Amino acid sequence: MPYVPVPKDLTKVKTKVAFNLTKRQIICFSLGGVIGLPVYFLSRNVIGNTAAVLIMIVLMLPFFFFAMYEKDGLPAEKLLFNRLRFMLWPKERPYKTNNLYQYLSKKEVSAIAKNQTAGGAGKKIAAKHHAVKTAPRRR
Repeated sequence: MPYVPVPKDLTKVKTKVAFNLTKRQIICFSLGGVIGLPVYFLSRNVIGNTAAVLIMIVLMLPFFFFAMYEKDGLPAEKLLFNRLRFMLWPKERPYKTNNLYQYLSKKEVSAIAKNQTAGGAGKKIAAKHHAVKTAPRRR
């Protein structure tokens, strides 16, 4: 009975189209070939074989990188897009959230002030209560 290894995480399994390559890899490799090979054949008579090969490699390398690199399930162009968006996006938040606890604290202080009617004592208690909440804790 032949043994076939089955990966534990099936989300990492990619569908292979041809030559044990995914559709994404085939597209990127063919784009690299379309860019790199004509540059090599047109420039090898002018600048020499070694320099033409180096230029071809430099031109094809980004396509191979985009075909093969993947981190945390994201392909290279999505990682690059997220990085650029992070660097170009404004660093400040366009909105400010309402602090519910601060609102409830103010409501509690005003309720204490309204309930106390003995010659302004309620305001003193409310101010004392507010001062206790805002004072830094000692350790």
